[in-house]
Amino acid sequence: MKPLLKTAGTLCLAACLSSLSLQAAADIFVSSEKDNQILQMDPEGKPVRTIRTCLRPRHMAWAQGGLLIMVVCGDSNQIGVVDVQAGKQIDTIPTGESPEIFSLSPDGKTVYVSIEDDNLMAAYDTASKKPLFTVKTGTEPEGVLASADGKFVYVTSEGANTVYAIDVATRKIAGQVKVGMRPRRFALNPDGSELWVTNELGASVSIIDTRSMKVKQTLSFVIPGMRAADITPVGMLMTTDGKTVWVALGRANHVAEVDVATRAVRRVVLVGKRAWGVALSKDGSRLFVANGMSDDMTIINTENGKALKTVPVGRVPHTILAN
Repeated sequence: MKPLLKTAGTLCLAACLSSLSLQAAADIFVSSEKDNQILQMDPEGKPVRTIRTCLRPRHMAWAQGGLLIMVVCGDSNQIGVVDVQAGKQIDTIPTGESPEIFSLSPDGKTVYVSIEDDNLMAAYDTASKKPLFTVKTGTEPEGVLASADGKFVYVTSEGANTVYAIDVATRKIAGQVKVGMRPRRFALNPDGSELWVTNELGASVSIIDTRSMKVKQTLSFVIPGMRAADITPVGMLMTTDGKTVWVALGRANHVAEVDVATRAVRRVVLVGKRAWGVALSKDGSRLFVANGMSDDMTIINTENGKALKTVPVGRVPHTILAN
């Protein structure tokens, strides 16, 4: 088989450059764990087509400037590669058992994957699909995020309640820090100085100083009338201007909008059951929330914080991508 991304680029480049009408008209993509598919939708949440994938598709990310989608498949032990224009999976990268989350290096040449069953982070060459190196972490590694300069990869360990900073050059852990209970996902501020991490069983977000690898602040979420045990933050994103963080609060069935400068929660918005993944439209006017237990997606007007609609998206939606 030809190198993965070279093959994908060859298949997709001419078609994508000559006609981007389908992608432009339908720029929401939702992975469905139980349906083994990605649902492509228009910006209003109307289905356009389904894309079959490897088994149990979960975390997704853009590759090659949006020409491709990479999706981790937990039951296939693979990362699938989807040609967006063609609307089909065109290749796979084999991984270790039970891959969870991945992050691409800034140049797209390396993919870093958390391998839950082996308690490690594994790096793979995206062209040759060959493993490059592994780094042992605490138990149940989950979140993975490469720094914008490509020098570090951050990994959460749900079992050890720890965040690790892996030095890409030395392929060793350069720093680690205890955070809240069951850390899950990350967001980096624009200059890379702050790493935010959701603590699912701590009803909180830890903010880490990446230079010292120390927790500088912990933000706790409170919803009147709701037990802290039911507030389980997982998915999170930071706006490109670094001013706002949106956090999916899991079983609380809400998302929280956080002011980065003041660390205050501006508001919480009621969505579907078990708010999980979040994504913003390109212009930032809409927030899309995957609700894992109600099998739907809520669309929110970010200006006024109003939920506009909730639409079905398949069984156990995990991740949303939006252009």
